[in-house]
Amino acid sequence: MDATESLPSLETARKLGLLPDEFDRIAQILGRRPNFTELSIFSVMWSEHCSYKNSIVWLKTLPRDSDRMLAKAGDENAGLVDIGDGLACSFKIESHNHPSALEPYQGAATGVGGINRDIFTMGARPIAQLNSLRFGSLDLAKTKRLLRGVVKGIGDYGNAFGIPTVGGELYFDECYNTNPLVNAFSAGIVEVGKVAKATSYGVGNPVFIVGSATGKDGIHGATFASEDISAASTDKLPAVQVGDPFMEKLLLEATLEIIATGYVIGIQDMGAAGIICSTSEMSAKGEHGMIIDLDKVPTRQLNMAPFEILLSESQERMLVVIEKGKEDVIQGIFDKWDLNCAQIGEVTDTQRLHFYRYGELVADVPAYDLVLGGGAPQYHREYREPAYIKEFAKFDPSDVDDLEKDELKKVAQHLLTHPNICSRKWVYQQYDSTVGTANRSTNAPSDAAVVRVKGSDKSIVITVDCNSRYVNANPRQGAMIAVAEAARNIVCSGGEPIAVTNNLNFGNPYVPEVYWQFVEAVQGMGEACRRFSTPVTGGNVSFYNQSSDDGPVFPTPTIGMLGLMEHPSHRMTLDFKNEDDLIYLVGPSTDDIASSEYLYSYKGIKASPAPNFDFETEWRIQESIKTMIRNGWIKSAHDISDGGLFVTLAESAMAGDKGFQIETDDRYRTDAFLFGESQSRVVISISPDQQQHVEGYLDDTILPFAFLGKVTAGGFVVDDIAVLTLAEAKDSYDNALGKIMS
Repeated sequence: MDATESLPSLETARKLGLLPDEFDRIAQILGRRPNFTELSIFSVMWSEHCSYKNSIVWLKTLPRDSDRMLAKAGDENAGLVDIGDGLACSFKIESHNHPSALEPYQGAATGVGGINRDIFTMGARPIAQLNSLRFGSLDLAKTKRLLRGVVKGIGDYGNAFGIPTVGGELYFDECYNTNPLVNAFSAGIVEVGKVAKATSYGVGNPVFIVGSATGKDGIHGATFASEDISAASTDKLPAVQVGDPFMEKLLLEATLEIIATGYVIGIQDMGAAGIICSTSEMSAKGEHGMIIDLDKVPTRQLNMAPFEILLSESQERMLVVIEKGKEDVIQGIFDKWDLNCAQIGEVTDTQRLHFYRYGELVADVPAYDLVLGGGAPQYHREYREPAYIKEFAKFDPSDVDDLEKDELKKVAQHLLTHPNICSRKWVYQQYDSTVGTANRSTNAPSDAAVVRVKGSDKSIVITVDCNSRYVNANPRQGAMIAVAEAARNIVCSGGEPIAVTNNLNFGNPYVPEVYWQFVEAVQGMGEACRRFSTPVTGGNVSFYNQSSDDGPVFPTPTIGMLGLMEHPSHRMTLDFKNEDDLIYLVGPSTDDIASSEYLYSYKGIKASPAPNFDFETEWRIQESIKTMIRNGWIKSAHDISDGGLFVTLAESAMAGDKGFQIETDDRYRTDAFLFGESQSRVVISISPDQQQHVEGYLDDTILPFAFLGKVTAGGFVVDDIAVLTLAEAKDSYDNALGKIMS
């Protein structure tokens, strides 16, 4: 390295997002002051996005083991779970929030590309995608622009790449006006003995970069994702990557082909922090080092500086370490697929990374000290309960007038047309849900997506869930509810919950009240995952989702859950099947209207606690639903969530082109009975000849349940009041979002 180079100052380190103590620590690690390239390396690798320095101490408390787990959380590109018969499912969820806030199309598209690369770098072929999207008020033109861009970005990339988008969630609240949340989930299947690892070892083994050329897009994207959004954020558009789904499709096929040769030592996607992240993480895991010649990296621009090459987040790239002597094999495969394949270095036993440019050593850094779980800093931040929590707890439903029966139609219309409840038809029509011919849910709607594992009778059952209003009201209980609802959706679809990935979206971790939300939510999630025996296989933490104008977003710990269905005969859908079938509520009725969409948007009361939730009841309800499905006793199952019982009934009726006639229970408030969102409740329908059998079973389990009424030919009738016709309901529900967006 040039000893005459002007070394960066503390002020430069601050601009790169490093703290003064971290700047001093870097000098101690190196035994000297870093040059600019080295400082840039540490700045991205020690950013929150890469190091989880403000979250890892709490993430370590989550349950991470089970008999099915084939990879420890965080050790590989994605989680890996044994699903039997020699097969495994690789799955993960990650965020692309900040890029999507500035450039929604490319921000969302590259989020889809990145999460799929995490799957196929493990040797798994992706078979399904989900997404969880949060936006601000739809009264704002900005929100509509962001929604259009994000949905088109997801659709264009996913459709061209050829992986079906099989479900997801969409939520609106003014807290997301500045910071939309774009969380992408992908799942793939791999034979257990053919899994590729994200590691590097074997002195002299060649190191290749494959896929797209490296450009200046995405430089310092990791540090950009580790700061608040502000007016100046638009100046950082180069930190937003640009994707090419057709290149990714070629990269998928080439990657799976080289893994199949058996010559791959390790492989890793180049996502956040690009080359420096892949070289350091793979080297640290394998307890080796690398010598890398940056001159050999294919680039899109001339005269790129060393830090630009190292930190670029150009998409559709992989770092691959293979057995020495097999260079021609990998070169031949990538030549066949017309992709870049360049040997840029080799593995050493130094445990250090040596980067050269124009023959000069431009950076010399220890791999271990850069990475999560190694020498990267880990902090215990100050946290305290926000004052609003106690204010929310003061809510008394008796202070809210119950609705009159003549208001039923008005409330029903309000909820069925509300952006948080109405059909997502405007969104999902832009996605290809059938490519790959494995999606079992296209014409058979259920609470979770069911995707066939080809070559077997099995299906994976997948969902993404989180009601962030509940989490904001009570982070611990709200996070538990998110896990419980995900499990409930899988069970109601005929699956067995087996594992979780999560995307933890929060505000600035240096704000004690925000960090308290994070700590409470992680603890609640951990408790629920332990009770369900669904270990956390990995995921993503996205802090700094806040702005000076809007403050932090609602705490949003999105749960991506994997379930398993052993045989198609276990499949359960949510649609009512036959006229005169009997409708039951399984679960407790209460006077709870807290944090319901009815209370929040119809009554305009935003300060209330999370809805009622009892884990023991939840567990027993899910076990009973599972048993009734396995025994063939029920015709439909649909969990009660946003909008309460009425919306659940309406969705089941509309999906089956049927109606319903029910009676309320005068022991409870009418609004709570119909529109409250108390948890652990499922609506089932059964044929009349199963009535005695089902009621006897539920009596034996000592579970609360209630006979509600019957499926009808059409129309929604409550207590002999004709609330809506089927045609009115479907028109309101199906077209509301499209009308807003047009």
